[in-house]
Amino acid sequence: MTSDLPAEREPGAAGLAALRPRLPSPLVELPDERFARRGVRLLLKRDDLIHPDLPGNKWRKLAPNLRAAAASGHRTLLTFGGAYSNHLRATAAAGRLLGFATVGVVRGDELADRPLNPSLARCAADGMRLLFISRAAYRRKTDPEVLAALLAEAGGPCYVVPEGGSNAAAAQGCAELGLELRGMADVVGVACGTGGTLAGLAAGLGEGQRAIGFPVLKGGFLGREIERLQTEAFGGRRGDWRLDERFHAGGYARTTPELDAFADDFTARHGLPLERLYVAKALHGLTTLTEAGEFARGTTVAAVVTGAADPPETAETAETAETAETAETAETAETV
Repeated sequence: MTSDLPAEREPGAAGLAALRPRLPSPLVELPDERFARRGVRLLLKRDDLIHPDLPGNKWRKLAPNLRAAAASGHRTLLTFGGAYSNHLRATAAAGRLLGFATVGVVRGDELADRPLNPSLARCAADGMRLLFISRAAYRRKTDPEVLAALLAEAGGPCYVVPEGGSNAAAAQGCAELGLELRGMADVVGVACGTGGTLAGLAAGLGEGQRAIGFPVLKGGFLGREIERLQTEAFGGRRGDWRLDERFHAGGYARTTPELDAFADDFTARHGLPLERLYVAKALHGLTTLTEAGEFARGTTVAAVVTGAADPPETAETAETAETAETAETAETAETV
């Protein structure tokens, strides 16, 4: 299929390159006395600086899916998320930048008659058509009959990107993150939602390196999902990785006074506001493990900064948004 879009909006490799992503993303050392007194170096992998509209793991996970969509000839992307999904926002921005039509299937048909929150308003401003469906239907969104009905409502054939953007293509894209960190750190920590970032990161790391994933969801389901993604992407489990499920702070879009105090203190120490729903949880986990003596003296630890902090008003609203309990949340992780 030949596109009539100008090169900067051509939705293939040329169009993506024209967006000028900052790759490899910066890797910076961050002096922190809590790590230093244990003889551990702390590095930040600043994936939040890759692109202003598609930061962090959003770029790494969406880019291969956008190439696949372009190769398939589909000019409409359909994907899924909750009312505050960073993935929906990134997909809408990608559509605007690269000339794709986008459709976002949003969990919660009760939201259809309410004013759009700042996250969904941003999606709409970027041209995304929003389809609100019931929570029961959302849990069945991948069933053939439900998906067929959604595609029909969307107006025809679409390239379907899974919730959170995590599929085999996304895991392969995130393997580049591991490759960029080869030889740079002994341990790499990252927050996990749908598991695609950790699946690729671990596969890309070199011998002697290990990855720790910090799930932001309750439920204990994520290990199986990461193994499934690695099998689809790489033919089996790859890399040395594990999950530490103690730092989810109650589940997706939830924080605790302890986590908020940690994030505020981190910002005061380093002048870097932390995205609370993912990045703060991962850094809290790495800091706690370091102070508990988990890492031997001389260890270099890298924390992946997968996204930037939202403006205060957006973050506060997201924290108070209705979120599903463990069983539903296990099926509806929203990014990373």
